[in-house]
Amino acid sequence: MSRAKVAVIGSGNIGTDLLVKVLRHSEHLEMAAMAGIDAASDGLARARRLGVATTAGGVAGLIALPEFADVRVVFDATSASAHAANARALAPYGKRLVDLTPAALGPFVVPAVNLDRHLDAPDLNMVTCGGQATIPVVAAVARVTPVPYAEIVASIAAKSAGPGTRANIDEFTETTSAAIESVGGAGRGKAIIILNPAEPPLIMRDTVYCLVDAAGPGVHEEIERAVGRMVAEVASYVPGYRLKQPVQITPVAVRPRTLVGEQTVTHQVSVFLEVEGAGHYLPPYAGNLDIMTSAALRVGERIGVLAEAS
Repeated sequence: MSRAKVAVIGSGNIGTDLLVKVLRHSEHLEMAAMAGIDAASDGLARARRLGVATTAGGVAGLIALPEFADVRVVFDATSASAHAANARALAPYGKRLVDLTPAALGPFVVPAVNLDRHLDAPDLNMVTCGGQATIPVVAAVARVTPVPYAEIVASIAAKSAGPGTRANIDEFTETTSAAIESVGGAGRGKAIIILNPAEPPLIMRDTVYCLVDAAGPGVHEEIERAVGRMVAEVASYVPGYRLKQPVQITPVAVRPRTLVGEQTVTHQVSVFLEVEGAGHYLPPYAGNLDIMTSAALRVGERIGVLAEAS
């Protein structure tokens, strides 16, 4: 059975890691083309060596390639502003877009939470690295008890934050905060990112805080079990994703009205995670990039399965 052909726009770290993942690990996708804007980039050179059609002409160059006609899915690993232009250019061609930037033009998709809900959308947004790592935990807690407020802190190695990541810091906080609410189910969400300059570089660490009313009997245990199941689900497509320590549930002495309004809050749920990269193209400390490409690959694989069935 033929696999769905895909293209990648962006020949930087994220695009190149995704290229490698599709070529080496995908059962349902076939790499057809890679587009970039830097003819001397390692990503384009690697793609050419691996027999993939390439262009340094960006999205216009991709559209001009003969291979483009058979492409069903386009992964965009550029930047939020570039994705808006790329989406407009690709709109007449009926391709499915999987957006690895914080552009947020299409619905947010976090595979462990809502993989099947938006598969018919033309432009699927993968939120951010911090969102992919933490929103599943917020959603797990919200399935047990309402979460009036959730806050996430993503700490990544400064060396793993390339020009695209650094240019999108504002979009990161805005997009992740919105997705914590719309996908994670929190009443209010807040996102913080830290670029850690430590040497040697540290792997991605994420902290999730949820304010909840968890006073009922057995609620703490239900939360711990729900988080454990969700972590296992994410780890099924991001093997380096894991709990750093057991879930902590502690009483809240004073109700933080400025955060949750008039809702009752009795406890804070604290979840500490780390994400180690698979090392396919990026170094293992770059878990923030690996979780994005792994999540995008999971979405692309699901689209590929549907394409095969049709």
